Amino acid sequence: MSPRRHHRAPGPEPLDQARARSGGARVESWRDGQWLVRPVTAAAKTYRCPGCDHEIRPNAQHLVSWPADERGDLADRRHWHNGCWRARDRRPPR
Repeated sequence: MSPRRHHRAPGPEPLDQARARSGGARVESWRDGQWLVRPVTAAAKTYRCPGCDHEIRPNAQHLVSWPADERGDLADRRHWHNGCWRARDRRPPR
């Protein structure tokens, strides 16, 4: 019987500085500009979706978006239902 060979797990990936600043959000381009978009899987409070004006209940999967330019700040974040965000071109925010 031959001896076992132990393989080292790969080291951690280098930190992507831009991704770290955006909190892991991806950039999406829409007619009204570029947006940072991040999925939310467990929220502690209720939000109102700007696409349909219905509530997003705590712990409901949804996403949060904010403008990708330097003018966007935390106050510009909006929580959306996933389907409402995908339909933004057909149903703009109310």
